[in-house]
Amino acid sequence: MEKSLVLFSGGQDSATCLAWACARFEHVETLGFDYGQRHRIELDQRPVFLDAFAKGFPDGASRLGKDTVLDVATLGQISDTALTRETEIVMTEAGLPSTFVPGRNLIFLTYAAALAYRRGIKHIVIGVCETDYSGYPDCRDDTIKALQVALNLGMDTRLVLHTPLMWVDKAATWSMAEDLGGDALVALIREETHSCYLGQRDLSHNWGRGCGTCPACELRVKGWEGYLATKEPMPRP
Repeated sequence: MEKSLVLFSGGQDSATCLAWACARFEHVETLGFDYGQRHRIELDQRPVFLDAFAKGFPDGASRLGKDTVLDVATLGQISDTALTRETEIVMTEAGLPSTFVPGRNLIFLTYAAALAYRRGIKHIVIGVCETDYSGYPDCRDDTIKALQVALNLGMDTRLVLHTPLMWVDKAATWSMAEDLGGDALVALIREETHSCYLGQRDLSHNWGRGCGTCPACELRVKGWEGYLATKEPMPRP
């Protein structure tokens, strides 16, 4: 039986990857991380989404297995970033937004690999992308490929790191969700996932909930508008 482990944060990208994994693997487990993130409301949305997904998509949900949330608070303790501190989101001298948490995906995938090794899981799925993103170096394809080599060498195994969103933009991510679960999955992701870096869920928009101005919201808005544009009928010649 082909098993997979999805890094599921509670956001749009990881929710789409979860549906992608459920369409491809016979057994799908989920993994989240509490690292003291400023927008930890995403952790509250994880069980909300998983429960709604199980009820609305029984075929995919029948493949869902154990959900795990790991406490990696030490990452937040050593990270002076806008995702782990109440500070302004700005562009830094390094050319990266202050929301970049150094080493985050490297640490996440290392923990995921250790858990997958213990549970006999070969496939790990993560929703990173370098097509339409904030420029984080640990989201790049080269980083993921290099880490896959290092993890397999270090544990003498043959794990596979899957990145379904690596070469698609946010509009195509919404389209992927529609392909996987129709308008119902798009609506579920729009309403129950959380991407806003400021942790705001009291503001509702046609693309979901959030402040609408942070980098994560801006990417989500841009993707939603692009997705809607693809669904508009072409003008007659």
